[in-house]
Amino acid sequence: MNSLSATDVTLRGLGACCAVGNVVLHALLVPDHLEEKFYIGVLFALGSVVMLIVAAALVTWKRPMIAWLTGALVSFGMIIAFLLSRTVGLPDGYYESGWEPPYGPLSLLVEGLFILAFLTWLTNTPPTAGAAKPPGNADREPAVAGRNGWWR
Repeated sequence: MNSLSATDVTLRGLGACCAVGNVVLHALLVPDHLEEKFYIGVLFALGSVVMLIVAAALVTWKRPMIAWLTGALVSFGMIIAFLLSRTVGLPDGYYESGWEPPYGPLSLLVEGLFILAFLTWLTNTPPTAGAAKPPGNADREPAVAGRNGWWR
């Protein structure tokens, strides 16, 4: 039987909610950013599509590692781009002077929570059942790797 733990379900649900929140917040800003700086609007739209797929994958895939990694990379990239756009600016002279409340702080919140949920999930994920494991007394006796796995 291959059931999910309560922790796994909770973290996947939190990750999916954060991803959907990210989608909503950025999708609302796409039209304005397409007019202001076209490439920023395109990046917001692309990020929204990717995070929507991530949200769906987190709740449907049996092994969601790729979804978690993708979502964490996109979230991290959005946080970095947000900070750069308010400090040194982005290419083609894109610079924002404020935090665009409520969108900026809420975006940082859901992106940061997504990354924290991923890191928590990563530390609570048991090793896969098919992974080769050394024998229980491996710390006492040296083991030799055979063609079919571990044996003494």
